[in-house]
Amino acid sequence: MTIRIALAGAGAFGTKHLDAIGKIDGVRAVSLVGRDLAKTEEVARQYGIGHVTTDLAESLARPDVDAVILCTPTQMHAEQAVQCLRAGKHVQVEIPLADSLADAQAVVDAQKETGRVAMCGHTRRFNPSHQWVHRKVLAGELQVLQMDVQTYFFRRTNTNALGQPRSWTDHLLWHHAAHTVDLFAYQARSPIVRANALQGPIHPVLGIAMDMSIQLQAANGALCTLSLSFNNEGPLGTYFRYIGDSGTYVARYDDLYNGKDEKIDVSAVDVSMNGIELQDREFFAAIREGREPNASAAQVLACYQVLHQLEQQLQAG
Repeated sequence: MTIRIALAGAGAFGTKHLDAIGKIDGVRAVSLVGRDLAKTEEVARQYGIGHVTTDLAESLARPDVDAVILCTPTQMHAEQAVQCLRAGKHVQVEIPLADSLADAQAVVDAQKETGRVAMCGHTRRFNPSHQWVHRKVLAGELQVLQMDVQTYFFRRTNTNALGQPRSWTDHLLWHHAAHTVDLFAYQARSPIVRANALQGPIHPVLGIAMDMSIQLQAANGALCTLSLSFNNEGPLGTYFRYIGDSGTYVARYDDLYNGKDEKIDVSAVDVSMNGIELQDREFFAAIREGREPNASAAQVLACYQVLHQLEQQLQAG
């Protein structure tokens, strides 16, 4: 059975998913949704996609669409995910699932009502470097005692990962912190019970905090310290240090090192080194097997509960 995909959002991350789909057997992109019709048509030509529209509802009405991948602006994620589910389509939402707890809960509720697969792109669960650590945890060979994480970008103007102008504003808490908040509980295998946040000045044009510091503690006592910035001029990206009872490991995107800075070969952990591709493979496998995927909307809801608590703290000053 070929799974036929509509992809909404033909920007920087949308093309990453289209590249991934091209490497996965039994999956085909048949519809592309974008804000700018001419640009969307250009991307569709590059990937051989026959149907192009600026209206998600048009794609959802097509009988040849089985599932949807949403790479649209954050503020649209939850409403569009619910729209997809109620149209009878499986849906994968790029991170974050929502920018409020109420909206995240609405997606979970819609999934339960429809019985369709609803997954969120918490890619760190799938990156081979973090998978390698997780397997040691599951095998009882490592207990994570502390995670120290740096998420650093240079975004003093409103641009995307390709340096192109954005039509929406990114957010350190609801987007970038979501990766680490979810990963920490996942790797510690324990729910987060304490959370604290501080933020720097609000940018006068973008209207967001450009610097943030977050502390977390899991029920089993594990700690996480997360530093985030849009003011950092380099190096850019996210760097994870795992301090465990039997070793220290540093993940730099898809590369993994031990505490002595010796590289660990993670190339055989999974069928690809591309986290987006592995994430998409899980989505399609869950559809075929009729099961809940890793990083389902229900599984990641706890992350958004923590983000909600942190937002309330920050708003209270």
